[in-house]
Amino acid sequence: MEKNKSFKPYVSAQDFIPEFTLKAVILGSIFGIIFGAATVYLGLKVGLTVSASIPIAVLAISIFKKLGNATILENNIVQTIGSAGESVAAGVVFTVPALLFLSGGEAYFKYFQIFVLALVGGVLGVLFMVPLRRSLIVKEHDNLPYPEGTACADVLMAGEKGGKLARNVFLGLGIAFLYKGLMSIAGLWKDVPQYVFGRKSALPNGTINAEITPELLGVGYIIGPRISGIMVAGGVLSWLVLIPLITLIGDQLTVPMAPETSMLISEMSPSQIWSKYIRYIGAGAVTFGGIITLIKTLPTIASAFRDSFKDLRTKEANEPTEKLRTEKDFPLIYVVIGSVGLVLLMSVLPNIPTNFLSAIMIVVFGFFFVTVASRIVGLIGSSSSPVSGMTIATLMATSLIFIGIGWTGDYYQPIALVVGSIVCIAAANAGATSQDLKTGYLVGATPAKQQLGLLIGVLVSTVAIGFTLLLLNDTLGIGAVTEAHPNPLPAPQATLMATVIKGLLSQNLPWGLVITGMGLSAVVELCGVSSLAFAVGAYLPLSTTAPIFAGGMIKVIADKVTQRKEDESEVGSGALFSSGLIAGGSLTGILVAVLLGTNVTTSEGPQSVIAVIHQAVHSVIPEGGDLIAILMFALLAYIVFRFAKAKID
Repeated sequence: MEKNKSFKPYVSAQDFIPEFTLKAVILGSIFGIIFGAATVYLGLKVGLTVSASIPIAVLAISIFKKLGNATILENNIVQTIGSAGESVAAGVVFTVPALLFLSGGEAYFKYFQIFVLALVGGVLGVLFMVPLRRSLIVKEHDNLPYPEGTACADVLMAGEKGGKLARNVFLGLGIAFLYKGLMSIAGLWKDVPQYVFGRKSALPNGTINAEITPELLGVGYIIGPRISGIMVAGGVLSWLVLIPLITLIGDQLTVPMAPETSMLISEMSPSQIWSKYIRYIGAGAVTFGGIITLIKTLPTIASAFRDSFKDLRTKEANEPTEKLRTEKDFPLIYVVIGSVGLVLLMSVLPNIPTNFLSAIMIVVFGFFFVTVASRIVGLIGSSSSPVSGMTIATLMATSLIFIGIGWTGDYYQPIALVVGSIVCIAAANAGATSQDLKTGYLVGATPAKQQLGLLIGVLVSTVAIGFTLLLLNDTLGIGAVTEAHPNPLPAPQATLMATVIKGLLSQNLPWGLVITGMGLSAVVELCGVSSLAFAVGAYLPLSTTAPIFAGGMIKVIADKVTQRKEDESEVGSGALFSSGLIAGGSLTGILVAVLLGTNVTTSEGPQSVIAVIHQAVHSVIPEGGDLIAILMFALLAYIVFRFAKAKID
């Protein structure tokens, strides 16, 4: 495809205006830390993330207006640096927590190891995209729209609307902080209202509940009614069909039902049945859904890699000696030295589960899937990119290679995960990098300065991601239910990655349940429904998918009331307010984790700050019951609806 020579960026290549300034770097770094931390919390909670570029661009415009204004290119640098934190965090939470579930892997779940994996994966995602920019962003400008990148450019070019746009984000953030602070910190009403059917009812052990948090409501609004509806359908199947079915059958048994060896089903609560049976069914469903998603994109993957590799070998004729400002990339020699040096360094660092063979696999799989991820997000956007499917493919290929050379012991499980983790982080960051470079191409940014900004964003956010991940594991728990952590963050994607690795290398999974889950996904796929979204919903608690579904329903109702098409612009009032809810709710969740982990001395002994606050509040105001919680959530939903109906002037 020839370069579109008629294209003119918003800022001409001959114009040199402030771009890579200190204030832009500082503000972008702050946003990278904030949205990176929020993404860690959200990814562990629901296994989903949302693009941060547009909210960051809106906030940058607003803040700089208050501080004396800034150029469009400075605002672009802010969103470029800030978005790197969100994308790296997404790759980390999808894979790295799996170390907790692998034999010997928990020994590597330390700050240094998390920092190294996040840094190497994030930097490789940026570096591998440098030689691909001309072929994917420039030459394919007319064919690859990069929807989030184009929408972000529209926001930047409409900078005079920045204050009103940002108002919705700030209001969402503030309302989320107030709502969740009163609920989770002050304890004025329940986080999770629920109803469990009795064992003698028509739905024995069936559970209806909802974690009524602002971030889940905001996620539902942004992903829309179709995906949120498919996800909640999976939750309904698990919690209102499979758990009652297992209870109905198992209550008559006098011996434990495999794979459980000591506990009777008649003694199990709904959450215990989920832990011992449903989660394996859900893992099988997600595995099959990820593989199917990958198979569907194989034609795109093949053409993406073929076309990009061909473009790399082809030099444009009559290329001028002195490149224009808008065509200057990082020197290719930096890319080669940086990529090889990082991987070799990681392979010799102490206490990192890797070796020379896995380092080679990181480079090969990493470049392949960075290429694939970039082209796919150019067509369907970052939110729909099958990064999980690519990671599963990497893990399966890595595990099969290990099996072929006899590496089947528990020792090799963390090594296989490291390969998948770095590839996942690189692919996730490459997708976001592509969107940022598309935004820069449209507004007339300098590619080399954007690429430097992305590297800064990776480094800064990586410093905070490890702290956030360890904090959440210590205070709330990740994955397994324990006495200390009765309601842990489920980390569905990471649990899936651990399941894949253990299943291939150790052969000790309850394959009957896993294959049952794969069969469920196959049935859903044959019905023409996205099996991956359904499978993720089947794996997650219904309490997570129910509020997401509520957010999707608010969007469809608001669209019908305003006669707006379902594919509302990403810069719509409702989407920006929901982005604020996600950021505010997630950050408040991290604050709750900090307060839970901070003990103070009382007359009753050491207690967390949260417990002390609850006691003080409830000595004056009794805790609200389920009805109060539902009414408060309904009020929050109504506020979202009002913003969704509003138009931005």
